[in-house]
Amino acid sequence: MADWVVSSKDNLNMPFAIVDKVNAQVYVFDVDGQLRGSAPVLLGLGKGDHVAPGTANKPMSLIPPSQRTTPAGRFVSAMGPSLHGKEILWLDYENAISMHPVATSKPKERRVERLESPTPLDNRISFGCINVPAKFFDNVIHSTFSGTSGIVYVLPEEKPVKES
Repeated sequence: MADWVVSSKDNLNMPFAIVDKVNAQVYVFDVDGQLRGSAPVLLGLGKGDHVAPGTANKPMSLIPPSQRTTPAGRFVSAMGPSLHGKEILWLDYENAISMHPVATSKPKERRVERLESPTPLDNRISFGCINVPAKFFDNVIHSTFSGTSGIVYVLPEEKPVKES
């Protein structure tokens, strides 16, 4: 996928990331396609490749688990403030989908432990955002995407890549 991005110039001379939902991994590249780093990710609890209609307008507590999906697609992304004033990488602002450091406000969810587990089978927990290890966010995501836009490719898990 990274080779195609660079050879086709689909990244428009911007840094890019590829999120592999099936294996719960993110790979971050500079504008020339050189790997900057990779890390495990946490994804939306529900499997699927789209955002359910109206989800962005619902309080989080009213979003059923099946609609807590991480959408697949090509997202022109940029760093920006979250609702709490912390910098995050916005993928789809309208639908409130972003990549950010792992949320740890609910210890019973064991998000850090899920990121550290050897299998992607327990990496489904978020409302749709992509959670990454905090140090990876600071050292790779933030440093790669600060001051510039980039492209984030989220690979589908249910439909063909070309449909995303």
